[in-house]
Amino acid sequence: MMKKTLAFAPEIDPGVVEGTGLRVLRYPHPALRATNDEVPSEELVGPGSEISKIAKEMFLVMYASRGVGLAAPQVGINLRLMVFNESGDPKDWMGETVMINPKIIEYSDATDVEQEGCLSFPAIRGDVERSKWIKVEAQNLKGKKFKKKFKGWEARIFQHEYDHLDGVVFIDRLTADGRREAQPALDGLIADFGEGGAI
Repeated sequence: MMKKTLAFAPEIDPGVVEGTGLRVLRYPHPALRATNDEVPSEELVGPGSEISKIAKEMFLVMYASRGVGLAAPQVGINLRLMVFNESGDPKDWMGETVMINPKIIEYSDATDVEQEGCLSFPAIRGDVERSKWIKVEAQNLKGKKFKKKFKGWEARIFQHEYDHLDGVVFIDRLTADGRREAQPALDGLIADFGEGGAI
């Protein structure tokens, strides 16, 4: 998901990001619609694990792309893993959140509509309705389960990234008018798709 304050900023193509070979996949790459497997608990052993390495590299890509959230399928890893930092500031390491095998356990009936963008859909924005708050359960990098409540902007980021884990992308949630407005740009992405679909 793109930074809120950069909703109309030029798209960033970070190219090769130092410290990782991961890159953001662009729509319509098949990994964005694929089934995403749960991360086995035995793979969650803390800072030295492969999952920890992947999460660290996902943050590098997210920050280089000026994002606030990134789901593993967006970098071609079809696991139920997401990272986000609502500030989008790489210096704000206390704001970094890694969620493994997350589940929404409760959500508000009250919703709001805000404009969203997505790193996998460069230059496309649209209004999306989301719950104002959600309660979630997930595992951390050590495999420990935890529960958390998100509201406002952070709840929106979580829901956007959570959709990716279910093979749902934000254009699926646009209104009919919003989808019509986005269609020319989507057609362009489809026409340009190739070379791995990565930015």
